[in-house]
Amino acid sequence: MRSLLTASTFALAAAIVCLAPVGAVRAADMPEYPPVIDTPEPLPLPAVGGWYLRGDIGYKVYGDPEMALSNSNYAGFDASTAKGFHEDAGDAFAVGIGAGYKFNDYLRADVTLDYETPSTFSSRLFCPGGCTDTYSREFADISAWSALVNGYVDLGTYYGVTPYVGAGIGASYLLTDDVYSRYDNTRDDYKGDGKWNFAWALMAGASYAINPQWSVDLGYRYLNLGDAQSGVITAGDGTTTRIDYKNIDAHEVRLGLRYNLY
Repeated sequence: MRSLLTASTFALAAAIVCLAPVGAVRAADMPEYPPVIDTPEPLPLPAVGGWYLRGDIGYKVYGDPEMALSNSNYAGFDASTAKGFHEDAGDAFAVGIGAGYKFNDYLRADVTLDYETPSTFSSRLFCPGGCTDTYSREFADISAWSALVNGYVDLGTYYGVTPYVGAGIGASYLLTDDVYSRYDNTRDDYKGDGKWNFAWALMAGASYAINPQWSVDLGYRYLNLGDAQSGVITAGDGTTTRIDYKNIDAHEVRLGLRYNLY
């Protein structure tokens, strides 16, 4: 009996030894598959076009306008004395809103509406006669509304900053108020008036994308607003005139925000 068990044990061991190489060969013949790696879903590409809203504030430095009487024969004036001199204009602020569309990475356009706070314009005017002073001092507060259609060229994006240039055309409405003259310790007050003009602008600046929806914009704008005028002034001799303020323009530093609707 013991010899039979011994023989069976040797037979089983021999079979295992013989079959082991076969199993190893079969395992070696099986192809190796690479490990499965989970890849994240690709992020959507940012849109390159779409509608946006904007809001801006600005600080305006006005140029010196040309002041003159519309009627050079008013109350003893003539062509040489009816023109002002030493013209000056105070600085002012502006606030604006707008809406626009970005066509692609380089072109966009918008429509803007701005209000400019009153600026005090001053000038001197020779006194043609009857005055102790050689000249009178002329003053007026002039405020402005402007509506422009603007086009821009974005010049590429560098480290998140996108420089641009642009131009705009539209209309302005200039309103005069608190118009008066001072001479010989006397003050004469006149009526103000409003006037529509053709307006145009040139812009340059840069924007920075805070996130896909919001961008901050810092720029310069030259704005030509046209002319303003006082109300009708009537002298004691019955002649009438207006005070004209011509070639009103301004250099602006502007800070704004744009909100993309896409």
